[in-house]
Amino acid sequence: MGLFDLFKKTDKVGKDSTVESKELLNEVEESKNTVEVNTKLSFHPDWDVPQEQKYIFNFLSNELEPLKPNQLSLAAIAIDVNQANGSWDVKAFLRSSLPKAIELGEVGLFLLDKDGKVIASKTFDLKELGSIPAESARPWVFTFEKNTIQASELPEEGWKIAFNLVSLRGHQLDLDETWKNKLSEEQINQLEKIIKDLPSLGKTEVNFTGFQIKLLEDKGLAVSILLRNGNEKAINLEQLPLEILDANKKQIAKGYFKLDPVLTVQANSTKPWTFVFPKEMVDAEGADFSSWTPRVAQ
Repeated sequence: MGLFDLFKKTDKVGKDSTVESKELLNEVEESKNTVEVNTKLSFHPDWDVPQEQKYIFNFLSNELEPLKPNQLSLAAIAIDVNQANGSWDVKAFLRSSLPKAIELGEVGLFLLDKDGKVIASKTFDLKELGSIPAESARPWVFTFEKNTIQASELPEEGWKIAFNLVSLRGHQLDLDETWKNKLSEEQINQLEKIIKDLPSLGKTEVNFTGFQIKLLEDKGLAVSILLRNGNEKAINLEQLPLEILDANKKQIAKGYFKLDPVLTVQANSTKPWTFVFPKEMVDAEGADFSSWTPRVAQ
């Protein structure tokens, strides 16, 4: 089956997923116009589109709703299953209401079901689409391989293909309200710098990094830890068995923390949190605090 055979007369334009251009592009000339934009059909310059397929593309593009100025959008069309390998070929329009041509780079895309649940996720190099002209809609096929799909069957009507803005915004500080109220602006800036200077996380990695430790007067131990989440989804911590090792890898504290309310670390974010070990959980005699490591206890 050829590329153009994927687009059929029976296809219909479905849900639009729209973002402001500044969410995806660092520097771009935006329009000061406030009038809605009807995007024009645009083909990739390397495409030699048969006349019959041009008719289909024109029919589909005429169904598109206008965009507000300075927006980028993905308009869903349909999904075809590749019976040979189980991948999903997702047909969509990538649309721009910007007043000038743009080029995109690597961008994460989601497939969302009608309830907004992620059913597939993959990073695409959108340079392959070429230069997207001003105020245009370019048809494309986004292939999600079987290992990027988290659903057992095609979604019902109402699904969307959307930009993964979490992957674009970079790793961020997720500060609980109780911390925001206690910390000065300077302290918050210091935390943000610490997080920025830490090694990058893998896309499914969760990591605990210690940044402050204090032996209390009652012989208890207070440790402040950076809870780092590299996932594209938030994680919820309901309970945490935790141990602390000193510079010599000696265990100086071990305890089980039941977190109520549940402690949530947002997607692609780091949340600082303090855990206090009572004295009966601490053995800090002769401990070397020059460096220390928090670890999930086995």
